[in-house]
Amino acid sequence: MSTPASSAWHRCQRTDDIDDFGRLQGGWPLEFEMLAGGRFEGQLEYLQLPGARVVRESLNRALRQHGGMDAQSCGFALALGLHGEARFSGQRLGVDAAMVGQADELDLCSPSGFELLGCVVDASLLEEVAEEVFQDQAPPWLRHRVVVGLSPLVHQQLTAAMRLALTQVAARPGLLDEPASLRLLRDDLVQRWINAMPQALDLRELKSVAARRRVVARACELMRSCPEEPLSMLALCRRIGASQRKLTYCFQESLGLSPARYLRLMRLHAVRRELRAAAPGQASVQDLAARWGFWHMGQFATDYRRQFGELPSSTLRQALA
Repeated sequence: MSTPASSAWHRCQRTDDIDDFGRLQGGWPLEFEMLAGGRFEGQLEYLQLPGARVVRESLNRALRQHGGMDAQSCGFALALGLHGEARFSGQRLGVDAAMVGQADELDLCSPSGFELLGCVVDASLLEEVAEEVFQDQAPPWLRHRVVVGLSPLVHQQLTAAMRLALTQVAARPGLLDEPASLRLLRDDLVQRWINAMPQALDLRELKSVAARRRVVARACELMRSCPEEPLSMLALCRRIGASQRKLTYCFQESLGLSPARYLRLMRLHAVRRELRAAAPGQASVQDLAARWGFWHMGQFATDYRRQFGELPSSTLRQALA
């Protein structure tokens, strides 16, 4: 890892723990939940430039990452290694598509073997570059979060430009102490992204997408509010005011899996976080499992091991050690 300069730094880290991966996010409070079982491996690389951050994520497991980022910035990202379904803010991601828009929050479901290459740009810098490129303000649709189709050539060019920025700084850490070179690098990346964006975009579908995501968010909020008494699907539907068919549809369209499966995964991850944060004598595996509604210890241990590649008692022992 290079030594951080005043406003520029480069960091590349690997981890085999999904919660540690969340803590490496450079100040962004994101949560990560594996949507498929097995041992997790992830790599995160950041290049912080004045007014912009280049990001590369490499993940071996299908997962959902969601949470807050920076409301005063705009994000541009590419999905690479897309061998399966992916969704960005409740919208399906296709090959050669980009994830674009206000970076106040992130909600991304990705398949195994996924790689993300992105650039998060301060709003003031974005307006400055857009005025130079368009002789006008940045397109107003950038205040939303949308999936934008790109041509294969443009997708390839953007991928190459961001990879080159990361590899150049990794090979020559001294660049971080050259403000003029960093500004040229940053401006080139931001201009490439602005030039690749359409001036106008059809946003009519976003209203339906947002409505589905609100149903999903409400269901997750209810499950978190009473962990020791997990609601049945029928009770959940009543509390939300939606039919089971509608609830299932909203989860499938927004996250790509059923509400029952996702909410169970959410509870398994919650147990794991509490196991990893446990202090000696504070709680047992049985106590924490019961707190999140798991009463059959044998089935819980089986499901936990299938999801995380280890028994819950192993997680607790490692935390206490």
